Amino acid sequence: MSMKKTAALLLSGMTLVIAGSAFARADNAAAERVAADRLLVTWQAKGPVDVYLSDRMDGDIASAKLVSAKDDDGRAEFMTDGIARPYVLLRDSRDRSVVRVAERVLHLEQGSNFRDLGGYGAADGKTIRWGMIYRAGGSAMLTTADLAQVQSLGLRNLVDLRSDEERVLAPTKIDGVPYSAVGYSMSALAAGMGKTPQNGANLYRNFPAMLAPQLRIIFGMLKRQEGPLEYNCSAGQDRTGFVTAMILSSLGVPRETILRDYALSTRYRQPKYEMPRIDTTVYANNPVAMMFARFQDDPKAAMPQPLQEADGRPFLTGAFEEIDAKYGSVDAYLEKEAGVSKVDIAALRRTYLE
Repeated sequence: MSMKKTAALLLSGMTLVIAGSAFARADNAAAERVAADRLLVTWQAKGPVDVYLSDRMDGDIASAKLVSAKDDDGRAEFMTDGIARPYVLLRDSRDRSVVRVAERVLHLEQGSNFRDLGGYGAADGKTIRWGMIYRAGGSAMLTTADLAQVQSLGLRNLVDLRSDEERVLAPTKIDGVPYSAVGYSMSALAAGMGKTPQNGANLYRNFPAMLAPQLRIIFGMLKRQEGPLEYNCSAGQDRTGFVTAMILSSLGVPRETILRDYALSTRYRQPKYEMPRIDTTVYANNPVAMMFARFQDDPKAAMPQPLQEADGRPFLTGAFEEIDAKYGSVDAYLEKEAGVSKVDIAALRRTYLE
């Protein structure tokens, strides 16, 4: 491998997931951490690719830094060094087509499952813009460095999908961002969850009705272009997974891609950072607090569990089945319950796809 591939890059995060556009030659690209300070980027292309680095989600070639020219072996390994939010541009050296990529996951010191929806293939051969829509787990234990990284995202809105009890037990540490939440009790969800955090598709059948008010808020922000925005629950997998499925569906992302994104929570959750340790002597009369305390004492709950039934069926399919049975389609559901019309969907795709 030539010396140009060892050029220092100002990159952060452990993993990049890269999606090619319909017109770019670079395709099937991915990046992974091969050492604490090294990132390996791979791709497939019919010709040489120029690799550029930008610190802006809307940065272009003119403002980006060339870090590897005419790279023709489909791989480049770089030194990393903690830039808050890098964006990599892969430009075909011959036809000048460009693929923009960024981190799928923000690798926070004490965060969990904080992910960017960018890069997924969507309607009309386009991809979702990076740096506009984020999903996450709870943010009650973020460090000072974590908060600085989150601040660098330029968030304009934060929607908390958690219950009243969760928000009291583990208030977010993210300040300076307009905050929205819908009040409800964890009791109904707790009854369906039983004694373990494994939920099941039947619980997900409640989400289309239960989370309709939150969807109305989130889609209102998206329609008004009030992003970048972040939404979260405690684990960033169940309620957050359902909301993400609705957003991705509205942008024309195939269901199989939606289910793959949903399954990533098992890989990227950090349960120990989702809620501070609960003192059972203080919360002895609080059933929701005691439920979470049991989770914290359960070795199985300390490890993310696959989000699927014993037969491999993802829990999320329960929500889709409920929507299909009651409304006929996700679009019909969103129109009736979240106020998202066909005209709105067309506008969302113009705004959030490229």
